[in-house]
Amino acid sequence: MFRGHLLCMNARSVIGIFFVLLFLLITAGCTQTPPPVTPTPTAVETSATEIPTPVPTTPLSLTPGPTQTLPEIWGLEVQVYSNGEAINPLIIVTNRGGKGLNFINELDVKVTRSDGVVEEDRMVKPMYVGKTLEMKGTTQTNDRAEVWAITPEGNRVKIVDQYVCFRCYN
Repeated sequence: MFRGHLLCMNARSVIGIFFVLLFLLITAGCTQTPPPVTPTPTAVETSATEIPTPVPTTPLSLTPGPTQTLPEIWGLEVQVYSNGEAINPLIIVTNRGGKGLNFINELDVKVTRSDGVVEEDRMVKPMYVGKTLEMKGTTQTNDRAEVWAITPEGNRVKIVDQYVCFRCYN
């Protein structure tokens, strides 16, 4: 009889502990603070004499400029081309390798499309032969791609500046 009473107390203790832990688990999710409420903007009446200030803009240049050459020990070959698909035109930047494969930390890519849109992206370590980066292009022949290599010293060297031909049959 004593033994049966002991088992019954252990079962009650285990079940009691289970319910206490279940209660704590359920209430733990309810203790988070609610997200802050952002006030809605109110309409402000402006006078008719208010003149907007002009924002200075830099003109877009679609003309490729000069490029630099990396030192031979950091040399890296980069290929830029179009996929030639009219439905989804892409400009593809491919790392073709070189002595600087393990030294160049990053490639910064800027595409100035013929419709005036400028996009920037970067290719970061680990660098390997065949690593690619895809960016939106157009079906025109005057999209401009610029690629800068970031040297181990932290310098930014422009290694590619060219038109990307949508479909070239050279």
